[in-house]
Amino acid sequence: MNVSEPSAASLEEHKTTWPPVSVIMPVLNEERHLAFAVNGVLAQGYPGELELILAIGPSTDRTQAIADELSAADPRVRSVPNPTGRTPAALNAALGEVKHGIVVRVDGHGELVPGYIATAVRLLEQTGAANVGGVMRAEGVTGFEQAVARAMTSKLGVGNAPNHTGGEGGPADTVYLGVFRRDVLDELGGYDEHFTRAQDWELNYRIRESGGLIWFDPGLSVTYRPRPTFRALAKQYKEYGRWRRVVMRTHAGTANPRYLAPPGALLAVATGTVVGLAGLTGGPGIAVLGFIIPVGYFGALTAGALYESRGLPSGVRARLPLVLATMHGSWAYGFLTSPARLAKATGKTPKK
Repeated sequence: MNVSEPSAASLEEHKTTWPPVSVIMPVLNEERHLAFAVNGVLAQGYPGELELILAIGPSTDRTQAIADELSAADPRVRSVPNPTGRTPAALNAALGEVKHGIVVRVDGHGELVPGYIATAVRLLEQTGAANVGGVMRAEGVTGFEQAVARAMTSKLGVGNAPNHTGGEGGPADTVYLGVFRRDVLDELGGYDEHFTRAQDWELNYRIRESGGLIWFDPGLSVTYRPRPTFRALAKQYKEYGRWRRVVMRTHAGTANPRYLAPPGALLAVATGTVVGLAGLTGGPGIAVLGFIIPVGYFGALTAGALYESRGLPSGVRARLPLVLATMHGSWAYGFLTSPARLAKATGKTPKK
């Protein structure tokens, strides 16, 4: 099902019938993007009543001051504290303050496509879904950020996940961020604060397990700002891999070939490298046999990166292979080293 953006005439005609909406936004150290993200929500022109709740973590920049200025300037905006600074706790703190039956999740550095909220509300009604959402549209400013953005929207970088790469509208395992029915969130207890990362996927899993429908629509896109350095990117993807393993240990049957591919590749490259190095003293045949795996991997990665980055500036194209290798390797390392103790206690023995 493809739902077009509502027209201005349609919005005006139904001005008194659109349901009220609560937007929740976890915020931590967002001095650079917060005003832009908040104004993007308010500028949606949603015809129904709207409130925006900012859950502010202990930031080290001017985030709190900016949030206070935004709240003073518009009565629809208010904030609540999030002492832990953790995303799921921020989302639940904001959920505890919402007044309305539809909840829109937005990040403090995201920008909604025009008509996003109205389109999502129509989709909830038309599909009967518990949650609707779309695509994370990564956009960078610097050459490095542009390379990360290309990797994060490429199947070579993130596999075939529609919420990253796009696709046809319809039922899905998960979506980016999401627009929810509040009663579903209340019934399930909101976000599980055990999950530092992957809390969105984990919540959508519980929605599906309870019989709810997750609906993906590619027209619901949100701008995402990538990490600005290799170090920050590596830390981000290590945490992604680490917590994906936690989800898999906690919820049996959630393993996916897409999640197992990076750790498999890392183990193969590491094994091949060790065999190749050992072969330097044991015989050239063994060395060639070992090195063929890491050389083949990086060769294929480079070729794929050049294809994916065609038309982009040379500086972006040069960085993309290293960006992809960083994402794959960091995710795999986090997955392989994820401690079993992080698995949430469910009364079952965690899977090894």
